[in-house]
Amino acid sequence: MTNNNSGRFVQIHALVSYPPSNLNRDDMGRPKTAVMGGKQRLRISSQSIKRAWRESEYFSDALSGHVGYRTKLLGELVKRALVSGCTLSDTFNGVSNPVNPPMDEKTAIKWANLIANVFAKVKTTDGLKSEQLVHVSHDEILTIDVYLAEIAKEGRAPAEKEPIKPLLCNPVTDVDIALFGRMIADSSKNSVEAAAQVAHPITIHPVVVEDDYFTAVDDLNKSEEIAGAGHLGVSEYGAGVFYTYVCVNRELLIENLGGNAELANKAIGSLIECVAKIGPKGKQSTFASRVYASYLMVEQGNQQPRSLAAAFMSPLKTENFVAEGISRLKTERDNIERAYGKCADVVSEMSVQEGKGSLADVLGSVS
Repeated sequence: MTNNNSGRFVQIHALVSYPPSNLNRDDMGRPKTAVMGGKQRLRISSQSIKRAWRESEYFSDALSGHVGYRTKLLGELVKRALVSGCTLSDTFNGVSNPVNPPMDEKTAIKWANLIANVFAKVKTTDGLKSEQLVHVSHDEILTIDVYLAEIAKEGRAPAEKEPIKPLLCNPVTDVDIALFGRMIADSSKNSVEAAAQVAHPITIHPVVVEDDYFTAVDDLNKSEEIAGAGHLGVSEYGAGVFYTYVCVNRELLIENLGGNAELANKAIGSLIECVAKIGPKGKQSTFASRVYASYLMVEQGNQQPRSLAAAFMSPLKTENFVAEGISRLKTERDNIERAYGKCADVVSEMSVQEGKGSLADVLGSVS
């Protein structure tokens, strides 16, 4: 049930403590950083963490059938479907189950090029790859499947300047598109404005990126003449407590999902669970940096949203970053409300270190 008093905006604040890790690398393989308050901090790009959330079980399981696909290979997959006689849905999932008359490859390429160009321009010099990633919804795949069945039965090549049936869907039923948006350059009416705004998580204290000099031993090298490691390398890493901020426009999310408030609330719950439990996958086999949030606060209301990142403009210098981070967040929130008035109508918190609240309580406040 939708809580009618919960308000338009859902703001998620989290403190997550990562041990030595390299969660999100720059072009040199170093952990990403930013300067804030005159000090270097570790940073995770919003794109990196959103991908981790999209791929997590809290999306794939809880929102099964409502998570889309991001790919440059739509044209190639349409071609494969036409040549094999399979549906595009099966082709996306690697299933071979022919249901349509197969088409010759030359004709299939022409149709695939035409269909893929509806979503994004196709590189003429790179097979059937799109120039940009396209976010395709399940409804659009099913719509394309109906079209492919008609094309396969006709068995003809597209006529010159052949009109394409409407393939783009808006509103969508895929939560990731509704939350994080998509842009379709040649069809702005079918672009989707993101209902969720995700800040780059950043450490609340200064961080020095360190070097890990490592070696690997050749198990079969028993020669005394060729002693030493089989491989030498350097891996860079950092550790810290990150502040994460996410703001969801619940009304826009419901609008993006075609008025489905129940699915919108389910999506918000899954997103909160992801913020609490899921981080980027970078270098996990090396660092095993799997953690849960130490602190989580969710605010709901109609008031103008605001991040609490200013609480950490002056970097923490204490030994207990989590405890001091919680204190700083609450002080910043209280000071803002003292200056501007109440900033949320419903506030729920979970603090592992203080032994207060639970994720179930927080999720219950938005259901």
